[in-house]
Amino acid sequence: MSTFRGLEMSRQALSTQQSALYTTGHNISNANTPGYTRQRVNMQAMNGYPTPGMNSPHMPGQLGTGVEVGSVQRIRNQFLDTQFRAENASVGYWSERTAALSRMENLLNEPSDSGIEAAMSDFWSALQEAGANPTNNGARAVVLKRGESLADTFNHLSKSMNTIRKDLQTETENTIDKANAMIDQLDSLNSQIKKLEIHGYNANDLYDKRDNILDELSEIVNIEVKYDSSHIPSGKQGDGVATVNIILGNGNSVELVNGTDGTTKKIDKPVYTEIDGVEVIESINVGGIDIKTSKGIIQSHVHAFGYVEGDDTEVKGDYPEMLGKLDELAYTIVNSLNEVYKEGNPDASFFEELSDSKGAAGKMTVALEDYKDIIVSTDENAKNGDLAKKMADIFTSPNEGLGGVSVNGYLESIIGDVGVDTSHAITMLDSTATLQHQVSNQRQSISAVSLDEEMTNMIKFQHAYNAAARGMTAMDELIDTVINRMGLVGR
Repeated sequence: MSTFRGLEMSRQALSTQQSALYTTGHNISNANTPGYTRQRVNMQAMNGYPTPGMNSPHMPGQLGTGVEVGSVQRIRNQFLDTQFRAENASVGYWSERTAALSRMENLLNEPSDSGIEAAMSDFWSALQEAGANPTNNGARAVVLKRGESLADTFNHLSKSMNTIRKDLQTETENTIDKANAMIDQLDSLNSQIKKLEIHGYNANDLYDKRDNILDELSEIVNIEVKYDSSHIPSGKQGDGVATVNIILGNGNSVELVNGTDGTTKKIDKPVYTEIDGVEVIESINVGGIDIKTSKGIIQSHVHAFGYVEGDDTEVKGDYPEMLGKLDELAYTIVNSLNEVYKEGNPDASFFEELSDSKGAAGKMTVALEDYKDIIVSTDENAKNGDLAKKMADIFTSPNEGLGGVSVNGYLESIIGDVGVDTSHAITMLDSTATLQHQVSNQRQSISAVSLDEEMTNMIKFQHAYNAAARGMTAMDELIDTVINRMGLVGR
C-alpha cells in the first residue's frame, strides 16, 4: 500500500463521517415532521488490501483500506405498520359510526323539554285536561295546538333524518373520491421509487410519503400491503414497490394497486337501489367486486345511510331503521286516535288519514283547523269528556299494531335502543383507539426522531470527523518528509 493510500483512507473517512452528520442534521430538521422516519447511516469497512488474485503480493493477512457508507437506512418495522393499519381501519369505522349515532341521539334530544317524548306528553296532558273540562274552549284550543306540535315534531324528525342521510350519501362519495386520489398517488410513488431503486438508491423520503398515504387509506378501507423488491440490484437495500389489497369482511381481498406491473383499480361510486320507497346502497365495487364489507369509514357510512346484503330485500342501516320505527309510531298514533275520534263523529278525523306507514312521520298532519270543531265527548250533549279521555288512553294502553306495547313504551324502546347503540359505539371507539395508540407508540419508539440521541450522534460523528482530519494531516506530514526531506544527506 502506497503512502498516498493513507490520504485516500482519511479522505474516505472524512466523507463517511460527513454523510453521517448530514443524515443526523436531516433527522433533527424533521423531528416534528408528521410521518417522518428517522434514518441511519450504515458504515462498513472497505475491501482489504491486497485483493485476492494470481498477481497479488504474498503477505500474511490483509491491511484495512478504510470506511465507506454502505447504506442510508430508514428505521421502520413493517410488522407494526401492518398492526397499526388494521387498528386504524377499526378506529375509522367506530369513529364515524359514533358521530352518526351521536347526531341521531342529538336530533331525538331525549330527555328534554323539546323532544318527541315531551310533545307526546304535552298532547296527552291536553287531552286529559279537555276530558276533565269538556266545556272549556281553552282546553280544546290547547288540544289542537298540542296535536299540531306533535305532528310538527314528527315532521321535523323525519325531515332532519332524511337530510342527514343525504349528507351521509355525499360524505360517502367524497370519501371514495379521496381514496381514489390516494390510489393515484400510490401508483405515482411506486413508479418514482422503482426508477431510483433500479439504480441501487434508497428512496427513503418517498417511502415516508407512501407510508403516510397508506396510513390514511387504511382508515377508509381495511388494506393489506405487500412489497416486491425483485427489481433492486443484488446487495442493495430497499423497501421495493407496494401492492395494496382491500381486505373484505369474509377474508377475501381485492387488488387496488399492483406495484409490480403498475396497474390500479378505482373504487366505483355506490350503486343505489330503492326498496319500499327507501333508497339504499346495494354495492360499492372495485373491479366488479363489492367492497362495502371492508372495515373502515366507507363501511360506517354505508351502515348509517342504509344498505341491503346480496339478494336480501330487507333494508338495514341506522337511519332507515330509525325512520321506519318513527313512521310506524306516527302511523299507529294517527290510526288509533282517529279510530277513537270517529266514535264521536264517524265522518271526522283528528289527524289526516294515512293509507300505510310508509313516510308517516313526515306526512303526519292535524285534519282540524278550528278548535271549536274538536269533539271531546262521545255524546256532545252529555259533555262528559269521555272521548278525550279515551283518546289519551291510546298512549298508555297496549297496542296490537306495536306488538302489544303502548305508544309510550314503544317510544321509550326507540330512545333506549339509540342510547345503547351510541354507548356501544363510544365504548368500541375507546377500545380500538387505545389499541391503535399503543401500536402507534411502539412505532414511534422505533421510527421517531429522538433529539437527545441525535445530539449524541452528532458529537460522535463530529469527533470522528476531527480524528480523520488529524489522520490526513499526519499522512500529509509523512509525504512531506518523503518528498522534501529524504535524499538530502551530504548535500
